[in-house]
Amino acid sequence: MWPRRRIVGETLLALVLALLTALTLPNASVPRAVAVAVAVVVAALLRRAFPGSVLVLTAALAGVLGAFWLLLMVVSWSAGSRIEAPRRALTLFAASYVLYAGLSVQLAAFALPAPQTLLFVTLGFLAAVVVPALASRYRAQRHRLLRALHEQNAQLLREREIVASHARLRERQRIAQDMHDSLGHQLALIAVHTGALEVDRGLTDGQREVVGVLREASVTAMHELREAVGILRDGTPDRAREREDAPEPVTRGAAGVDALVAAARGTRAVVELRRTGEARPLAPAADHAAYRIVQEALTNALKHAPGAPVTVALRYEPDSLVVEVANGPVPATAEDAGRTVVSGGQGLTGLQERARLVGGLVHAGATADGGFRIAGVLPYPGRETTTFVDTADDFRGQSGGQVPGDGGDLIDWSGPPDRQKEFDIAMGSRRKGLWIGCGGALLAFVVLGGLAVVFVVKLVGDEADKLVIDPSVYDSVRVGDTEAAVRDRLPHGRSFLAQALDSDHGAPPAPHGATCSSYLSSGDWPDGGGKAPAFRFCFRDGKLIEKRTFMSTS
Repeated sequence: MWPRRRIVGETLLALVLALLTALTLPNASVPRAVAVAVAVVVAALLRRAFPGSVLVLTAALAGVLGAFWLLLMVVSWSAGSRIEAPRRALTLFAASYVLYAGLSVQLAAFALPAPQTLLFVTLGFLAAVVVPALASRYRAQRHRLLRALHEQNAQLLREREIVASHARLRERQRIAQDMHDSLGHQLALIAVHTGALEVDRGLTDGQREVVGVLREASVTAMHELREAVGILRDGTPDRAREREDAPEPVTRGAAGVDALVAAARGTRAVVELRRTGEARPLAPAADHAAYRIVQEALTNALKHAPGAPVTVALRYEPDSLVVEVANGPVPATAEDAGRTVVSGGQGLTGLQERARLVGGLVHAGATADGGFRIAGVLPYPGRETTTFVDTADDFRGQSGGQVPGDGGDLIDWSGPPDRQKEFDIAMGSRRKGLWIGCGGALLAFVVLGGLAVVFVVKLVGDEADKLVIDPSVYDSVRVGDTEAAVRDRLPHGRSFLAQALDSDHGAPPAPHGATCSSYLSSGDWPDGGGKAPAFRFCFRDGKLIEKRTFMSTS
């Protein structure tokens, strides 16, 4: 189905064509003008569905009535782009030319001799029918080429994404192997040594409790490392590699905050947990982000503010979850210890990125009492959020975007320079092609216009020679001379301009039953008045019965 705008445009075009065609009909009655307007509307509306048939029919009508010329131009434009087979297009346009030219010559629509009419009709057909058809055909072919290039480029982009995805998977497997070999070995050593230290009889109960916390932390870190390695390898946690007697995996969500607080309290830190509001479920990515915010904030508080009280707050607001971890100022005894703390410096940046991916935010800064505070706002699922996750690297499915490599609905040609370069090479410069097409059409118009001017100048010169005689010729003939003798002295052939001179209102009445021929004088014409001296010769029964002079007003 056509859109409403397209239907309105086609209807308006058909009505305008019908009105212009009806107005250009010479001496047409109202019923004839209405019939012509209806025919134009029908042809204009059917030209897209039946381009070939409407083209041939319109050419025949234009050969009979010159008023159909405007419709013929519009129909030829539509036919040029919709008749795809070159042979069929050539056949239909040739048939249209034969019908138009043949009917024009037969009906003498231009009041010219047959050769001159044929030449004039051919030039007009080339300029008003063939040129629009070629321009429309070029435009349609260019659009098809653009669509084909877009589809080909989309396929190339999909193939490139597949290759890049395979390369990323191989790199992830290599990273996973390195992590498993290096970090896994170090964590295993930590777990073994802390386990041996835990059974040392020389430790007090408090020291043994701290060592137990360290051992549990190292074992938990080993399991988290295995899960991360599994995700890097194939996108799923590596559950099959865990031992049957391994502890339950850590709940890395808002529900796992209790375990984090308990682990922090095991280090003799003062940690308070507060929950307000009715608990609501979060999206997996947002739930994981809440866990990581608390985990990172507690780690920073224990490292940078040892001995300071820590408050963890989970507030379930109407539209989002607010996670807040704040610690008080560092005690003087801890400041005097002056121990060195190792920090990666990327923890807060990672938290901000996690929150941004799920449509939230993280704020970190000092408090008025000299402490430090980290707060995150995480929206509930179902709310419209804007994320900026690269779907090619979104192996956790956080963005909810398209599957990597599917091509997408829109190709961004303003993207990387290499893609733009490939497209420019394939297109061969779109602007250059447009100028070539327009230049070709302009050249055709100039050539045809030049030929038309030459034809008109030559035609006017030839017709003028047939219409003008010298006054001496008029004086040399006598009434009673044979028509053949008089015709020998007159110009051969009759000019189509002589019809206006014969019907001139300034000419004297013609004798009854006589055939008269009028000519203009080649002598000096009087100034002013808009009149010209003319001669008239009247013949009957093969003899000259009258010759007259008069002042023509044509």
